[in-house]
Parts: sequence; structure tokens; C-alpha cells
Amino acid sequence: MAKIIVQNTNVTILSINENDYISLTDIARYKSDDPTAVIANWMRNRNTIEFLGIWEGLYNPNFKHLEFEGFNGKS
Repeated sequence: MAKIIVQNTNVTILSINENDYISLTDIARYKSDDPTAVIANWMRNRNTIEFLGIWEGLYNPNFKHLEFEGFNGKS
């Protein structure tokens, strides 16, 4: 596990199977002492929901587009 410092905040980088992942919790701590609230707000954001739908459509062969439309509020 590696760490980088971004705007005086330690951010963890985890490598799994030659892929790097950054900690969203560490990034959220930059905005607030309660990172769970920051992440909850990110997850409610319409743009985040749309991005996740696109991402799943591209990388998840079992993604259920019709079910996502109901979740996304589009029909």
C-alpha cells in the first residue's frame, strides 16, 4: 500500500493485479471530518449516477440496463 500527499492530505493507493486504486474515503477527508457524509452526497449526485450506469454498461456484461433505468429515474 502506497500513499501520496494531495493538498496536504494523505491518499492511499492500493495495487491489485497491476491495477491501482485510490481511496475515495481519503479524498473525502479533505472536504470534511465526516467522509461518509461527503461520499453519500457524491453517490446521490445525478452526474455520479449517470457515470456509474455508463461504467457498468461498458465493463459489466451482466449489467441490467432496464433495471438501472428504474433506479436512475429515467423511463
